[in-house]
Amino acid sequence: MSQFSDYYENKIIEHMMRGQSFTPPTVISAALFGTGGGLEANDATVQEITGNAYVRQTITLGTASAGISRNSASITFPEATPAAWGTITHVAIADNGSLTNWGTGVNILMWGTLAAFKGIDANDTFQFNAGSLGITVA
Repeated sequence: MSQFSDYYENKIIEHMMRGQSFTPPTVISAALFGTGGGLEANDATVQEITGNAYVRQTITLGTASAGISRNSASITFPEATPAAWGTITHVAIADNGSLTNWGTGVNILMWGTLAAFKGIDANDTFQFNAGSLGITVA
């Protein structure tokens, strides 16, 4: 995953090149999407999966090496119940675990398209195994 949102790119430039203060989030969460619309812009068109027991999941990253950091533990989303979530096509790293007002209360830091889309039917779970979600800067 190496697509930074416009929000995060701006924060990095302002902090690193202009000395502007930026406090990184203390907790980051994985969010799932059925489309990539709005992820780059970090705006209200973002259509995160909702309902049916879906909640974002906290991520713990390992130490970066050679320009990549991976999730150090499995990231397991709850069982889709009582109905399906549909097809998961994208994942994003968010700076808040529960707020839904994209671009004001919660921001997408980075995002990516899944290598293989995954349909989540009722009673299915979605999981990233430990080490399978890589964060890169390219």
